[in-house]
Amino acid sequence: MSNYDPLDLRSQEQAQSDKQQRARLDRETEEADVKWLMSSKRGRRMVWRLLDQAGVFRLSFSTNAMTMSFQEGNRNYGLRLLSLIHSLCPELYPTMLKEQRNDRDNDGGR
Repeated sequence: MSNYDPLDLRSQEQAQSDKQQRARLDRETEEADVKWLMSSKRGRRMVWRLLDQAGVFRLSFSTNAMTMSFQEGNRNYGLRLLSLIHSLCPELYPTMLKEQRNDRDNDGGR
């Protein structure tokens, strides 16, 4: 049985405040994690790989609606990551592109 009392407004306000605090801390942690990951060449390589695997830089069109829906879901997640990068550390995105281009050129375009 639940201890929820719909007339206890003070507890409801405290619960709402706690929920907002947890959400703010989660958001701050995610932002710090993205900045940390993008701060190293290894992290930027990993982010690039995730963006590529998510299909951010290619079309997700397919004649099969279910396949296209799945690919769009992956792409949406990649676009969310790309948006975080552009909002939190935009100065590192061109660095990541340059490193990727150099790695591709050095590997012979594999």
